[in-house]
Amino acid sequence: MQWRNTPSHYGLISIALHWLVALAVFGLFGLGYWMVGLDYYSGWYKSAPDLHKSIGILLFAVMLGRMLWRWLSPAPASLANHSRLTRLGAKFGHTFLYLGLFVLMLAGYLISTADGRGIEVFGWFEVPATLTSIPDQEDVAGLVHEYLGWALVIFAAIHALAALKHHFIDRDRTLTRMFGR
Repeated sequence: MQWRNTPSHYGLISIALHWLVALAVFGLFGLGYWMVGLDYYSGWYKSAPDLHKSIGILLFAVMLGRMLWRWLSPAPASLANHSRLTRLGAKFGHTFLYLGLFVLMLAGYLISTADGRGIEVFGWFEVPATLTSIPDQEDVAGLVHEYLGWALVIFAAIHALAALKHHFIDRDRTLTRMFGR
């Protein structure tokens, strides 16, 4: 398997980034869903949000790398059997997933830094608080983060179902290309 994408196949780096982001998004969603129900006396009350923030910051870096990689190694062309509507839907869907993730991560940053404190990332470095004067910053960003998180996870599930539809009903190579075949 090649590192870079070709006109007909995804390369190893694109495949690895796709599945790493998918795993991180669903993992962060599960962690976020679980941690909001913790009470003050739970041993995870402070640890879970710190873990969520740290992984979120690293995901932001990975997404920047993914965008750079997509520019350096463009995605393969759509399959010949895909209709114009399918191609448009795929373009819209991928754009929504990319933009949605960046807005979601920005909202998470705004929640975490609303009090003027930076975000410590696994004790390796700190991301400083730069935007702290937005009215009701934590509350508004919290709502955006929550609802967009749900929207992205639901949309990612639809994305996965569409890939399965291509594989089992249309019997085309859409899904197998993302597995490197």
